[in-house]
Amino acid sequence: MSESPTDLADLGVLDAAAQLRARRVSSLELVRALQARIEAVNGGPPTAYGSREAINAWVRLYPEVAEQQARAADRRLASEGTDAPLLCGVPVGLKDLYAAEGLPLTASSRVLEGHVAGADCTAWARLRGAGMVLMGHLHTHEFACGGTCDQVGNPWRTELTASGSSGGSAAAVAARMVPVATGTDTAGSIRAPAAICGVSGIKPTTGRIPLDGVIPLGATFDTLGPLARSVADCSAVLAAMAGGPPATVAHAVPAGSLGELPLRPTGGARPLAGVTVALTDRFAGLELDPDVRVGYERAQAAVRALGGRLVELPAPVRAFTLESPEFALVLVEMWAYHEQLFAEHEERYRPQLRATLRLARDAMPASEYARLQLRRAEYARAWEDWFDAGGVEVILEPATRAVAYERGDGYDYTDHNPLADLTLGWNVTGHPGVALPCGLGPASGLPTGVQLIARRGRERDAIQVGIDLQAHDLPPLRWPGR
Repeated sequence: MSESPTDLADLGVLDAAAQLRARRVSSLELVRALQARIEAVNGGPPTAYGSREAINAWVRLYPEVAEQQARAADRRLASEGTDAPLLCGVPVGLKDLYAAEGLPLTASSRVLEGHVAGADCTAWARLRGAGMVLMGHLHTHEFACGGTCDQVGNPWRTELTASGSSGGSAAAVAARMVPVATGTDTAGSIRAPAAICGVSGIKPTTGRIPLDGVIPLGATFDTLGPLARSVADCSAVLAAMAGGPPATVAHAVPAGSLGELPLRPTGGARPLAGVTVALTDRFAGLELDPDVRVGYERAQAAVRALGGRLVELPAPVRAFTLESPEFALVLVEMWAYHEQLFAEHEERYRPQLRATLRLARDAMPASEYARLQLRRAEYARAWEDWFDAGGVEVILEPATRAVAYERGDGYDYTDHNPLADLTLGWNVTGHPGVALPCGLGPASGLPTGVQLIARRGRERDAIQVGIDLQAHDLPPLRWPGR
């Protein structure tokens, strides 16, 4: 082999898969290269609170498990050859909400210290069945309740937030400690960290992937998905995560089959010819950071350059914020999970989450919960009708309205942050979104990102546009630490 271990750690998902299938590299070599990268850039062994100088993306690392699974993947590749699953031997990190049988599962919380998962969650079972190799669990805000994940440093500047709650996942991918990581998205917790850390992420249609075995935040809002360096890498992993029946909750069943997801650009100089991309006034009342505005305009120019048809259409539904009554539904759903834990371990919760759960106990009467859920369905239908009436394939929006800002210490929490204002609405309605970077802000030098929103069940529309944009004018970012 000509590559050094450091070079191997730079491989993305599809590049690693190609090298593995061609037998030019082994999964074990790849794992050991990533272990060396983690040791070099994480900022020391995983800790609960982190430090201002550390990325500290990981809660726990599993070197023996990873090497054992890598050897099994290498045997499978040797015996099955090109019949082996595409992702066989590719390493992955799991957000510390995803259960892996026999391994700790703590949601980055003292409440679950000593807890060991008795079975795999469905999403990890599918990835494990595809031959992926588990490197470790990644930090989230405690029980995913927060948007800043302050125990994790942004790889671009560690004193800044990596966003949340999938902050550990985004930071690990950005710093090339793992080619892909899983996340959850309840109000933007895949898309916002992806944008803030300069990577890509997919929030699929709500209900696309069963939540079984994943610690919930708000069960009717939670959505599982991948974060990776490119949209194509995310697409390959999403296909495996969704490789089975969707969730069985009636309100969340995706609107149509996932179908075969794209992994390659369309081809040609104008790959978006015939594609209608909409801009809306949904966030007209929100102030955008100037760097975010520059990135958003850069993405619009890229769509035009690739032949896409940009149209401006008024939104059918008002914008949502974390203070909107619809998002209070999450409090009710949080309490449904935490009620027994809270009764037994109230003082072990950190102050912010403890206060939130006290509010959740009496968040709203059942009648109001039912009315708001019905209203969500009406909003979703309004958007579906809007897509049809305008002949729109995807909506283009900023993913966040700010770039990364200073983080707190350990488990500090900001009651309101500007990172969920543009993403939350699509969790209310269940529409899929693809986040991708659109360059560095000229003033801050920090990543900016956009999101592509498609009809429910039509993830592939947004994914293909994202892949085409990254193949031309909006290439994936390379972290300057490598």
